[in-house]
Amino acid sequence: MKEDIILEIEGLRDKIKYHNHRYHVLDDPEITDAEYDQLFRRLQLLESENPELITPDSPTQKVGAAPLKTFDPVQHSQPMLSLENVFTDEDIREFDARLNRLNNGQGQIEYVVEPKMDGLAIELAYKDGRLAVASTRGDGYTGENVTENIRTIPVVPQKLEYISGDEKLPGLLEVRGEVYMEKNDFKELNRSRLSEGLSPFANPRNAAAGSIRQLDPDITKKRPLKMFCYGTAALSGFKADTYYEVMLFLHGLGLRVNIEGMKICSNIDEVIEQCRHLEASRDLFSFEMDGAVIKVNHLALQERFGIKTRSPRWAVARKFKPVQVATKIIKIEIQVGRTGALTPVALLEPVEVGGVTVRRATLHNREEIEKKDIRVSDTVIIQRAGDVIPEVVESIKSKRTGAEEVFIFPDKCPVCGSAILKKGDEVVARCPNRKCPAQLNAGLRHFASKGAMNIDGLGDRIITQLIDKGFVKQGVDIYRLDREKLLQLDKIEEKSAGNLLAAIAASKKTTLARFIYALGIRHVGEHVASVIADHFRTIDTLKKADENELLSIKEVGPQIAESVISYFSDDANILHIESLINQGIEFEKPAFSVDSPIAGKTIVVTGTLKRMKRDEIKEFIIKNRGRVSS
Repeated sequence: MKEDIILEIEGLRDKIKYHNHRYHVLDDPEITDAEYDQLFRRLQLLESENPELITPDSPTQKVGAAPLKTFDPVQHSQPMLSLENVFTDEDIREFDARLNRLNNGQGQIEYVVEPKMDGLAIELAYKDGRLAVASTRGDGYTGENVTENIRTIPVVPQKLEYISGDEKLPGLLEVRGEVYMEKNDFKELNRSRLSEGLSPFANPRNAAAGSIRQLDPDITKKRPLKMFCYGTAALSGFKADTYYEVMLFLHGLGLRVNIEGMKICSNIDEVIEQCRHLEASRDLFSFEMDGAVIKVNHLALQERFGIKTRSPRWAVARKFKPVQVATKIIKIEIQVGRTGALTPVALLEPVEVGGVTVRRATLHNREEIEKKDIRVSDTVIIQRAGDVIPEVVESIKSKRTGAEEVFIFPDKCPVCGSAILKKGDEVVARCPNRKCPAQLNAGLRHFASKGAMNIDGLGDRIITQLIDKGFVKQGVDIYRLDREKLLQLDKIEEKSAGNLLAAIAASKKTTLARFIYALGIRHVGEHVASVIADHFRTIDTLKKADENELLSIKEVGPQIAESVISYFSDDANILHIESLINQGIEFEKPAFSVDSPIAGKTIVVTGTLKRMKRDEIKEFIIKNRGRVSS
């Protein structure tokens, strides 16, 4: 039995060392963070149960991996340790209890909680206020000299200067932080690489790390990198009592510190609450965040608690549920949307992503499948952000067995059989048949949705039956339904039929913005519909709009303008609008003031709302000409 444990431990060490090298040195990981954490925790468990088997070269006793040979080595004056990971609220409480035991129970410990960024750890050494050396973490003791590359990052000061005051600059300052790439910048970089025929980066962390380890600083200079500082290894001439005071001092020197993201917590309950808040709002941040860092605030206590072999005792990283995980593609299906767009969707072996069980993920279009070389039976990385449908990021080629099948994109609509068309440079293939049942279904679901006509109770099941029985073919037909027709539907009885008819009648009183959105004009979402309604005020005025007037609206570009003009140039669409009006559609007068204080502003709705529902707040913002951030 002991031999089996020894073999498993040795196998885990070899695997983890291999993946450490790919992650920390080559910036080309083969497994997800969640899979790595699973391996590491298993090794930790086996070593804790068999302490006599722990060796100095075990990955649990070391940090990172040996640096590359292409950069000059830099010795760190203090080890650049990693953080111990915790995964549950119970783990956080155990961390607090452990520190209280070390502190002999002398009162509650104050903590600072801040976002854990997913980037590349860097140390900056300033001498007499001037940047002298910049280095990577490496193995924690020796890193790589990447000074010239770091100098190309605009937010990293070459010379420190007090924002206010003229005190003497520290003779020596060694500050540590994270170089990262914001999500929007990352997307733009990948778009640019694809247009140049280059392979896209898998994620912002890889993009940032790969950019810093370029031998040519001119390449690094072209990459949209940023840096936040989160600690010091050496600081002369400044005395502080707390970590937070040190961060304020660094901020005052012109270094970038995420002060707004930090929260001082007086007890462990506040720490847990802040971690939950950060996890719930992670999609609202401009950068990738894979956890929260919890640090003891008072420096004297940090000193007292000390460090372990590979991590400090006074800090941990609360890892969030992964938003990127690996799973297997069972099948690829084609979905047909309301505009006829054919979207390939991967059916997956069920897997939990960010606390949600995922069984489907979008593959976007034919070109994406070919560029990423996604095949049926592939093991793939999927990711989920907010309420967006999960997407397939990449396939893991190293896990292929030879049984994978290349997906053949259809040349006909899988629902109605019409030959598919592609317009100009569009990557999306479309079914041109406006009577395609799939388009009718998706279009009617959109028409009845909350942000559009808001017909409560008219969901996919009922819409499908209405189409199958020939009762509805377009939005106006919904207003021609009667009790007799509804009672012919499966599972619809007198009461539910009455409720649905009441909801249909109530939807006739709406806003121009909702009505425009309900029409399903391509590229016109809720916010753009609201902006257009605010400008034109009536549907008749909008019908007559030309390109110049549409383009005069701040948030309407050529693509939207062309789409709006094309929609209102179609006689069938005009007839449909007139039919809707004849069915009694009435537009409420705009409730907002011209001087609305939130007009033109982007507002994030987050946290727990007590007096209003989230949808009600969003509607209020839109009505008052604000924009809701997703």
